[in-house]
Amino acid sequence: MPRSPRPLRVPALILATALALSGCGADVDTGADSPGGEKSASAGGHYPVTLENCGERRTFEKAPERVVTNDVGITEIMFALGLEGRMAGYVMPDNKGSVADVPWKGAYDRTTWLSKKRINKELVLDARADLVFAGWNYGFNEGEGFTPAELKRLGVDSYLLTESCRNGRSKARGLMPPLEALYTDLLNLGKLFDVEKRAEALVAKFRGQVADARAKAPQGADRPRVFLYDDGRDKPFTSGAYAGPHDIITKAGGDHVMKDLKDSWTTVGWETVVERDPEVIVINNYGDTSAEEKKKFLKSYAPLAKVSAIKNDRFVVLDYVELVESPRNPGAIVELAEEFGAAAR
Repeated sequence: MPRSPRPLRVPALILATALALSGCGADVDTGADSPGGEKSASAGGHYPVTLENCGERRTFEKAPERVVTNDVGITEIMFALGLEGRMAGYVMPDNKGSVADVPWKGAYDRTTWLSKKRINKELVLDARADLVFAGWNYGFNEGEGFTPAELKRLGVDSYLLTESCRNGRSKARGLMPPLEALYTDLLNLGKLFDVEKRAEALVAKFRGQVADARAKAPQGADRPRVFLYDDGRDKPFTSGAYAGPHDIITKAGGDHVMKDLKDSWTTVGWETVVERDPEVIVINNYGDTSAEEKKKFLKSYAPLAKVSAIKNDRFVVLDYVELVESPRNPGAIVELAEEFGAAAR
């Protein structure tokens, strides 16, 4: 995975000239030379901006300039908005899929890969970050003392991934449907970094992709019952109603068998899987256990022997970044809808 230590920067003279011209009433488009890739934010009196993030209203006096992101989906949300020039770097392990052929390969090349290990306070301070974009169980964790409150105490701001927002039921996560969480973050960050038109265009594009996929997806009795298997032997780790797979499965024409779980990523019992008898199992491909090894385990696990997906060998493999909140979610819906549609014909 690329590890270039050269984040983009705007030459001071160019930026100063652009700001001066803007102050004289000129409409200056600095294009890709500006940190966000659009017209200079401060020129139009855009700030302060107020956003709602996980139920909390937050006011920012200016756009962050040294953002640290945690995990691949969160990082690619920034890249999809053209905001790599606002990043101090990203943290992610190297076992969550290749980035060699993704649309944002150039952004990966231009952005510092800070660590393959867990994000922590020392790393954030060493990077001179002014904002951390992460989430509960996507980096933030009370047990490790890495929380938005602790960062605030250190003078570092934070933005929480909306998929990870806690909903007031213990530490259960999820406030809205998963795709709406993605769109919310894109529009919020578009406002925060003054790239609103770009964010709106992305959301419109994604909505169009999803609508086209749904029009071709199975309907009614043709909809297969689908279970998402992340990992786990004693108990399976899976998706509830507020994690990405729920919308990916349902909008692709499947019936998500764990749709009644009011949480995002969570654990269930194997007896529940057997009772709900999925006809298709989607495997989350990441980590030290390969998708093929996960499939082999599922096919060999005696309690699942009579489950329809096992008997009929119906598995679909999707990469981790397609299933967590990320700009790859709409493409995953298109891919899965084609799989379901082909099987229904």
